[in-house]
Amino acid sequence: MIEIDEGSGFCFGVVNAIKKAEEELAKGNKLYCLGDIVHNSKEVERLKAMGLITINHDEFKNLHHAKVLLRAHGEPPETYAIAQQNNIEIIDATCPVVLQLQKKIKQEYDKQESTEKQIVIYGKKGHAEVLGLVGQTESKAIIIESIEDVDKLDFNKSIRLYSQTTKSLDEFKEIVLCSMERISPNATFEYYDTICRQVANRIPNLHKFASSHDLIFFVSGKKSSNGKMLFKECLKVNPNSHLIDNKNEINDSLLANAHSIGICGATSTPKWLMEEVYNYLLELRSKE
Repeated sequence: MIEIDEGSGFCFGVVNAIKKAEEELAKGNKLYCLGDIVHNSKEVERLKAMGLITINHDEFKNLHHAKVLLRAHGEPPETYAIAQQNNIEIIDATCPVVLQLQKKIKQEYDKQESTEKQIVIYGKKGHAEVLGLVGQTESKAIIIESIEDVDKLDFNKSIRLYSQTTKSLDEFKEIVLCSMERISPNATFEYYDTICRQVANRIPNLHKFASSHDLIFFVSGKKSSNGKMLFKECLKVNPNSHLIDNKNEINDSLLANAHSIGICGATSTPKWLMEEVYNYLLELRSKE
């Protein structure tokens, strides 16, 4: 038996960004995308073949009179300012969940308060979404990547804690509890659970799916933060889980003792890529 997890695949934000790109390219317009539209190399290659040109921030600064798509991860205010200066038309595909989080952080940062306050973001340093969030605070927010990083914080000063939308809910809760225990009576601690439920709600289903098969192939781009997190969840319930980028990374020897194989993926994994893996495994099985 070989099965694809019905709950895996693109989240709303990624679907929306890709749809906007495809619609624009279908008109025959030249379209740039600031960074990889999704953290999946195979989907990036597919859209490149359709004409999408991926550029980095340095190239963006030197671009004029062009059309640029902003992906679901969101961008800092500086990007919009450059676009205005350089007469760049923005097609904004920022995920609504990310957009709401950016606004929350900016509102908190803009509050005039007499006491010093730390705005803290639980997320991956250098991640596109996190750069957009930190940008709302003129780069003054503190990034923590794990519970160990909590030691960086000054618990004598007030803390406002937020999370990158695709992080682990359990780890976020651990950080909240640890911070509450250590905060000074003279300071205040407030936290905002800003983790996307389209991601968090996948975990119970993923546990059920991964535990129901002998062998799991988790299909995800190596750059995907969400992919790394969800793959860890697979491993928790099924140690015979393997992270692959595409069908070419499948180790055929793993199939020998597997009666039941499950294929799942991240919010950045296209369905067609999981289907490719499925068809490849069917082909291998037919030769046995």
